[in-house]
Amino acid sequence: MKKMRKIAALTLIASMLVFTAGCGAKAPALDAGSASRAFVEGVIPDESVPLAANPGDPVLLAAASEALDLVNAQRTAAGLAPLSWSNGLAAAAYVRATELPSLFSHTRPDGSDWYTVNETIMYGENLAEFYDSPDSVVSAWMNSPTHRENIMDGSFQTCGISIYADGGDWYWAQEFGY
Repeated sequence: MKKMRKIAALTLIASMLVFTAGCGAKAPALDAGSASRAFVEGVIPDESVPLAANPGDPVLLAAASEALDLVNAQRTAAGLAPLSWSNGLAAAAYVRATELPSLFSHTRPDGSDWYTVNETIMYGENLAEFYDSPDSVVSAWMNSPTHRENIMDGSFQTCGISIYADGGDWYWAQEFGY
């Protein structure tokens, strides 16, 4: 069963690659839907969990920060509290963003669930690929019901966003926490 799912996933990816190569351009895309899971008591604070960090590209860091500002503008306009930046979630988002060129999915390339990067702090995830600005990616997330649901979830309190650039293509991961 697991082998069949892997074959099906690889076939789908190959089809998408052929389609993308065939049309000569990469269209911005969101993942099939957002991901979230229930809160579990006894969470370790994100400051105490070391993860790989964004290497510090100032352009990408500024874009991630601006995206959070845009998300928070949407939340406050709806009467919700703004999300606080979480370095732990940003580090987890960077791990996820680096995985997206090989498998654009809420399933990680090793077959595990998205939140296994750090299951003590990751409770929601939005992904996007080929968007080259904070405005365009946040607009796309807000226009997708499942991604918007994560952004507008009033129980989420923290967020981390990272962008991985691969050959000029931007891969976005937005992680949410409590």
